[in-house]
Order: sequence, then C-alpha cells, then structure tokens
Amino acid sequence: MAVAAASLFTNGGTASPKSFTSRYASVYSEVQNNRLDHPLPLPSVLKNPFKVVDGPASYAAGHPEEIAKLFPCLFGQPSAALVPDDSGDIAMGQSLKIGVVLSGGQAPGGHNVISGIFDYLQNYCKGSTLYGFRGGPAGIMKCKYVVLTPEYIYPYRNQGGFDMICSGRDKIETPEQFKQAEETVKKLDLDGLVVIGGDDSNTNACLLAENFRSKNMKTRVIGCPKTIDGDLKCKEVPVSFGFDTACKIYAEMIGNVMIDARSSGKYYHFVRLMGRAASHITLECALQTHPNVTMIGEEVFAKKQTLKSVTSYIADVVCKRADLGYNYGVILIPEGLIDFIPEVQQLIAELNEILAHDVVDEAGVWKKKLTPQCLQLFEILPQAIREQLMLERDPHGNVQVAKIETEKMLIQMVETKLDQRKQIGQYNCEFKGQSHFFGYEGRCGMPSNFDATYCYALGYGAGALLQSGKTGLISSVGNLAAPVSEWTVGGTALTAMMDVERRHGKYKPVIKKAMVELDGAPFKKFASMRGEWAIKNRYLSPGPIQFVGPIADKVNHTLLLELGAES
Repeated sequence: MAVAAASLFTNGGTASPKSFTSRYASVYSEVQNNRLDHPLPLPSVLKNPFKVVDGPASYAAGHPEEIAKLFPCLFGQPSAALVPDDSGDIAMGQSLKIGVVLSGGQAPGGHNVISGIFDYLQNYCKGSTLYGFRGGPAGIMKCKYVVLTPEYIYPYRNQGGFDMICSGRDKIETPEQFKQAEETVKKLDLDGLVVIGGDDSNTNACLLAENFRSKNMKTRVIGCPKTIDGDLKCKEVPVSFGFDTACKIYAEMIGNVMIDARSSGKYYHFVRLMGRAASHITLECALQTHPNVTMIGEEVFAKKQTLKSVTSYIADVVCKRADLGYNYGVILIPEGLIDFIPEVQQLIAELNEILAHDVVDEAGVWKKKLTPQCLQLFEILPQAIREQLMLERDPHGNVQVAKIETEKMLIQMVETKLDQRKQIGQYNCEFKGQSHFFGYEGRCGMPSNFDATYCYALGYGAGALLQSGKTGLISSVGNLAAPVSEWTVGGTALTAMMDVERRHGKYKPVIKKAMVELDGAPFKKFASMRGEWAIKNRYLSPGPIQFVGPIADKVNHTLLLELGAES
C-alpha cells in the first residue's frame, strides 16, 4: 500500500511533503494495513449525551504552599468527570482551533491520541481545525505545524511511532520561550492545546496553562499521560499509555532468550530494560516471563543493598542452579539500577560535583577529591563502567544511565565472585554471561489493543475537556479493568500531581514520579514467587503481541493487580 501525503503542510508559511518526515509513499505490511481499519470501541459516556461536572477542590502531591505560589491561577481547581446527560440529544459545539504536540520520548499509541482528538472535533465541533506542531515543543515556539486532515491522519491510525508530527525534548520555560508560545497561539487563534507527554512534558503543560490564564488568553491546555516507563500515574490516572505495549514487546524478547538459555544449556542472559527512575517495566516483564533473578531498584534502595550484596545474590542463585544441573538462566535489570544503590548514588553525587567544577586530568589528581569510600568503590568498578560514569551529564545534571552498561558490569563482577568461590571449592562450573539492552525496541511498536483503545479514549476525552472550557487538566480514563463500554472519562488537575524540587536555589514544580510500591499488589505477587522462579525453570514465553484471538485484549499484570482485578 502506498500511503498518501498530507494535503496541507505549513512551516511558518513554507514547507513541502518531501521535507517532512511523514509516511509519504510508505509501503505497509498486511498487518499494518489490517490495523488501519481496526474499529476502536469508545466508553459509553462518549457515545451518548454527556455533560462535564466538577469534583471537589484538588490539593497537591507535596509542598502545597509552594505549588500554590507557583500556580496561583490553577492551584486547587477541581478535577472533572464526564457523566451521562439525560436532558436530550448530543449537543453540537462551535468550531474550534486546537493544537496538539508530542513531547519527549516515543510511546506506542501516540497516533491514536491525535486520532481521538481529531475525531472528537469532527463529530462534536464541525468545521474545527487541528494543528499538529512539528518536532515537539520547539514546533510551538517556532510556529512549525501541519494542518491535520482526514487524509493525512488515516495512515497513522493504530500504527506505532510518533512520526505523524514527530516529537522533541525542548522545554518552554524561559520568559522568551513563553513569549514565543504566546505569539504562536495568538497567530493561529488557538482555543486549546493538547500536550502529549510524560511527567516533565505535563509539568510544562501546566506551566503553559498557568501562563495563558494569568494573561487572560483564551487558549486552554490539556495534557495526556505518556511514557512506557509507567511512572506517570496516580489514583485518577491509573496508567500511562505505551506501558502495556512496550512490556509485551520486551516480554516476547525475554521469552525468546529464555528458550535460547534452556536450549543451549550454558548461557546466563543479563537483560537490562528501560526505566531510569522506576522499575515498573522490569517488574511487569518478570510477572509475564518468570526469570530466575529480577532486581527491582526500589527494593535495592529500601534495603540499602550494596553492589557487593547485589553481586553475591546473583552468584548465590547461579551456584544453587549449578547444583541442580542448570548452568543457564535469565536475569532482569532495570536501566536505573545503578542509581538505586546507595553507595553508587554517593559516588555519582561526588562525581557530579567534580565534573561541574574541575577538569578531569589523565593523571587522576581529581580522584583525591573523592571520599575514601567512594574512591575505593570507583577503583573496583570495571574500566568501561568508570568511563561511562564520567560521561557528559544530561541537561538536568544527571548521569545518563542509558549509557551505563550495568548488565556488563554485573556479568564481570559475578564472574569475579564465582572465580573466588572456585578457588575455595564452592563452585566448579563454567559461567558464561550474555548481555542485552532492550530499550528503543519497545517505544514505537504497533500499539496493543489496550493501548490503541486507551489512547483513542484519552484523545476523545481531551477534546471534550477543551470544548467544555477546561484547562490545566490531564485527560484521564479509569475503570480500565472493566469492559471498554464501562470506562470512565474525565480530567485530573495537573497541580494535584505535583511536588517541588530545589534547583539552582529555586523551587521548581515537578509531577511526582510513581515508583514501584513495595507494599503494592504487583510487587507482592512477584516477591511471593521469585524464590521458586530462581531455582526451578518456570519460564513463560508470551510470544508476539496478539491483535485477534482469546488473549488479544489481555491487559498487563501491573494494572490489573493495582486495580484489584487479578489475584
């Protein structure tokens, strides 16, 4: 199938199809073609007459006094809910001009959010225009956009990726950048803007909403919860989109290496998975596949485990399995594990300080500024890990954990530990480690049935919130363990999800990340079974994502357990 190009491109007035990364003349597989026309069910409340009602006043996730100061126009505003309206037929609204932007890393389902917004406007606000800002928030500041039409959107329905309008990691935070955003929304006469992104992006959405309202501008801002990491959620926002699909993609690959391990009988596969700040992906993949060892960063931190104790734990499992004749296995590691180990945290903090103020010389004089315990830890790390810890920091001053090959470090350290045990007769088998990093492979997959439907409802809900005049809310769809017809739709106050961090001497608002809760149902279920998984081969191979059949609509364990729908 050759995909048609958009009928109208705009780049502040100039652009062409060939200069834009659309699916221009793309060729689709049979599966992609089949998914284009896959029907998406909607919650009943969105298919019948509804009205938007306010809930109680909201608070904040932390430091409410500071959040109130930072958001004087938005703080305390109520969340909203769409409820059935028995007063008559569905009311058609006036035409609207709405902008949409993808912000941050990719996540499966983003195209369906945009499709949901577009379809809502077409169905309820005839004559509306939807502008897609190109390349993330920079597209807003530079007024780079494409007018989204039915012909343009069609090839992206139920497809993975963010290439409909592409994304970016720019932030709108300086006075000059806010001014640019104001000029763009005024130029396009926008009634509303939808920001599809993670915690940082939705913090930015709230700042934009506050800025526009403080200046009595008509442009309203609604967020949508996106991130495969699964750390953007709260009671009203039960899951971020993309998590379900990404975990299923990773679980398929983990299942594959499990079969390889069992087939060869001689390899330990160390698999590092996405998730810098939280271990939700690693935990969910463990529940789907039953690996021999799974390290959960939040537990490592809570128990104040050292790098030595983590290494010893893995080596213990290797030795116990060797006694049973199993010289193979699979070990899952969250991307941010190294950042959860207290002693490594301290080392990184000291390195950050040194890198911020000193030149790192080859003679190693800079090492004298490390405390003795941190210097000792630094010296026992493999050379490659030392070099990765010294890499340039991200814009927030953080170590780029995605570039730290924790899985390779642990393989080397386990090898050393087992060699020491060999010398005293505690281990006599050969250990072969294979390293993997499953990262970007999960970000742009074709969305699962759950993510495709969930995202479409999020977009539809965002349209309803904007039409009703709401701003500073994040589109929220709940009751997700029930049939789609029974899902609830509404909006949650973004300020209610916020806390503050002290940066550069000032309080900065941040949406509080949702970490793995050690007293939560998903972790408790994992903890109750990991002892058996460690020694016995209870491997599960989920296979590829299914779009039809008995398990096509199955939802991830984490969500079902948190909602009390799975024991």
